[in-house]
Amino acid sequence: MAAASAVQAPTRDRRAVLSRRIRFLVAATISYNVVEAAVALTAGSLASSSALIGFGLDSIVEVLSAAAVAWQFAGRDPEAREKTALRLIAFSFFGLALFVSIDAVRALAGAGEADHSTVGIVLATVSLAVMPFLSWAQRHAGRELGSRSAVADSKQTLLCTYLSAVLLVGLVLNSTLGWSWADPIAALVIAGIAVKEGLAAWQGDACCAPSFTAADPAAVAENADGADNEDAATAGCACCAPQERPGGA
Repeated sequence: MAAASAVQAPTRDRRAVLSRRIRFLVAATISYNVVEAAVALTAGSLASSSALIGFGLDSIVEVLSAAAVAWQFAGRDPEAREKTALRLIAFSFFGLALFVSIDAVRALAGAGEADHSTVGIVLATVSLAVMPFLSWAQRHAGRELGSRSAVADSKQTLLCTYLSAVLLVGLVLNSTLGWSWADPIAALVIAGIAVKEGLAAWQGDACCAPSFTAADPAAVAENADGADNEDAATAGCACCAPQERPGGA
């Protein structure tokens, strides 16, 4: 079956719904990450954990990325602000890579032995449960709306999920086996992924941004719920292929 090169644009009402949904998800992401940053930085300082401190810095970068999307969709013409928002998101990825790399190198150089942190383990576990759902919901809405910046920010949130897993493994291994090197090695891999995603955002990667055709009244009525737009738009795109809801639901 041939992939469609262009799809029907969402109706005006549907675009308004998607824009409100993205603003809500961005607000939820910012709120959660502000709390996460405060807890991680405090717990990291108390336990002398470079991994927790780096995780707290990542939360701050995530807030900056989400704020860029919030700024874009606060305007009357979000599309006109998309390029600037993508640039801000790219810088947030690069900042994350820099913070994580410095933190990892310091840890590998033996910059202090981290103590056991129950708070850190609980925080990483909660983030590992929350972040995939926020990322999936924003990516789903961003694809249907055709917003590159919303999709890019959802990748930032997904990257935070990976970093949560790295943090959890590192804290557990450090607490149980004393393997202090495991966390910084994995963190360097995450930093490399952040650079890759930052470059994609900077270049305005067209993947996940459908090319819409002129409105056909009959097609608009048939696709008013916007559900078919995403599947057609993402056909043939490996990174945007429809995915299951987190948890397999």
